[in-house]
Amino acid sequence: MSDTTHTTDEAPVRFDTKIAVLLREDLEPWQRLNVTAFLVSGLGTQVPEVIGEPYEDADGVAYLPMFRQPVLVFEGTKETLTAAHARVLSRALPRAVFTSDLFSTGNDRDNRAAVRAVGTGELDLVGVAVYGPRNAVDKVVKGARMHP
Repeated sequence: MSDTTHTTDEAPVRFDTKIAVLLREDLEPWQRLNVTAFLVSGLGTQVPEVIGEPYEDADGVAYLPMFRQPVLVFEGTKETLTAAHARVLSRALPRAVFTSDLFSTGNDRDNRAAVRAVGTGELDLVGVAVYGPRNAVDKVVKGARMHP
């Protein structure tokens, strides 16, 4: 994936890539936050170019690096997530999924087992994260709306 940015003294940074999270619209507020945090953590581990440089405050205290670009959060119906999942798979983009079963597990091993137990087309998706070229990600989240 390209990490090229377009800058001029007059224009803001514009990335060639996009990070997007799509959440099912019927989630509780705490679930939306939890799902988003879990989903984006997967992208940073497998797509190192999304991570920027470490931070440091004026007193020299160091902080962990974060994404180098904004994360756009969308919401949609269960059908919207199913369609987005199919599109992300057909484009072979880096992705992470969160299913409703993961709300009842309490650790990574059980989370992976819960996803592994269900066929691709039967996953009860509540969230999908995707990274890739802007146009491809826009096509994946087509039909979703920006999270309020």
